Amino acid sequence: EVQVAESGGGSVRAGGSLRLSCTGSGFTFDDADMGWYRQAPGDECKLISTLYKDGHEWYDAAVKGRFTLARNNPENTVYLHMNNLKPDDTAKYFCAADFGGRLVNSASECAPYDQSSHWGQGTQVTVSS
Repeated sequence: EVQVAESGGGSVRAGGSLRLSCTGSGFTFDDADMGWYRQAPGDECKLISTLYKDGHEWYDAAVKGRFTLARNNPENTVYLHMNNLKPDDTAKYFCAADFGGRLVNSASECAPYDQSSHWGQGTQVTVSS
C-alpha cells in the first residue's frame, strides 16, 4: 500500500528553524514526484516545494532561499529544512506523492485530487512573532 507520513512540525519563534520529514512506504521516490504543500486557515492548499522523480527540485518564491530539500534514499525519506521562519509560514504542512506526472500548484484542500496522488495527514507548523 502506498503511504506517506509527515512529521517534525511544532512551534517556533520567528527566525527559528524546523526540519520536516516525509517518509514513504510502498514505493520509492524514483517512482513518484514528491511535493510539499501547506495550507493556512481560510487559504488554499499551495505547493511550496517539489522533488521530481528525475531529481530536479523546485521552490516557490515565498520560500526560496529559506527552505531546502534533502533526501535519504535508504530511509525513503524526504526532508524539508525550514530556516528563518516567519509568522506567514504558519500552516499545516503536507507531503504528497504523485504518480501521474504532474503535481498541481494549488487546490482547495490538501487531499487527493486524482487516483495517482497520495497524501499524508499533515503536520502543524506555528511561528510566533
